[in-house]
Parts: sequence; C-alpha cells; structure tokens
Amino acid sequence: MTTSTQARTTARMAALVSEIRTVVDRGLAPDLTAYLVGERVAPHLGTPDLLTPEQRVGHADRYRQHILHAEADGSFSVVALVWLPGQETAIHDHVSWCVAGVHEGEESELRYRLAPATGSGGARLVATEQVVNSPGDVCGFAPPGDIHKVRNSCRTTAISLHVYGADVARLGSSVRRVYTLPTD
Repeated sequence: MTTSTQARTTARMAALVSEIRTVVDRGLAPDLTAYLVGERVAPHLGTPDLLTPEQRVGHADRYRQHILHAEADGSFSVVALVWLPGQETAIHDHVSWCVAGVHEGEESELRYRLAPATGSGGARLVATEQVVNSPGDVCGFAPPGDIHKVRNSCRTTAISLHVYGADVARLGSSVRRVYTLPTD
C-alpha cells in the first residue's frame, strides 16, 4: 500500500469529520462507536463532492491509501483507499475499531476466524463469510474477530472510505498483523 500526505479537505469531508468527532468524543465501547460512525459515513458515500481529484488516484502496483484526516488527539483517522481492478490486501486484522464504506466500485471481503492449534495440527484460519460490498454499503467492526481480506472485484476503480479509531498518519497503517497461516 502507498500512503499520500494529507490533502486538501472538501467541505463535505470537513462536515463528515465533525460528525465523526461528535460520536468518538462520547467515549463509547469500540463496537458501538463503529456502528454509530458507520451511520454517519453512509449518507456521504457516492457523493461527487466528498473527495478531491487527487484523492481518487490509485497506484499501478497496489491499492493506495490517502489519509484525509487524522484527529489531533489520535482518536480517529479518515482514509480513502483506491483500488484498481484485482488489487487486494493480505489477510489481516486491525489495531482498532474500523468502519469501511464503498464510495464507488465494488469490493469483495472474505472474513476469517482464527482456529487455535490442536493436538493434530497448528493454528489455521477458517473462512466464515464472503461479502460483496457495493456503493453505499458500510460495515464496521472492532477487534478481536476482525480478520479479513479485501479485494477490488469489479472491472473499474473502486474507492472506499475507512474510519479507524487510531492515528493512521502516525502509524502508517491500520493493520495490526498480517496472517500467513493455512486457510480452510
């Protein structure tokens, strides 16, 4: 993934950041925060004035991360991920709660659970759900149990908006760990 520096914010993005701040400042449990942030994100998806042209640019080799906002106290970040056809993540989980909404295109998500080692074998990942997210679809989650892989499954560019309960500008990524375990 490549990271761009924070770019100019649109008026719509500034309004969304304010809505997110109001939710995050309540100090609720991570899963409830993700749910309420998702409710704020959904109405902005698909609108033409959410992102600048620069924030819609992908990368030829891998999906591209544009950091749109990082709250000064580190409590949340807003990121646009731009995916060219076929680009995908590794199987991973996150450092914090997360909300993802599809702005345009289509993304496929394969969710996993971690099966612990047994007497007959080591730990492995078990696929639990395949989800196809279309424009306007929003999902939210909080660790643990947030292991997944995401892929642009359409023939055009896909753009998704992500809100993380962490300072992605400082961390560089929301990924806590990448999994290389066998999968079922």
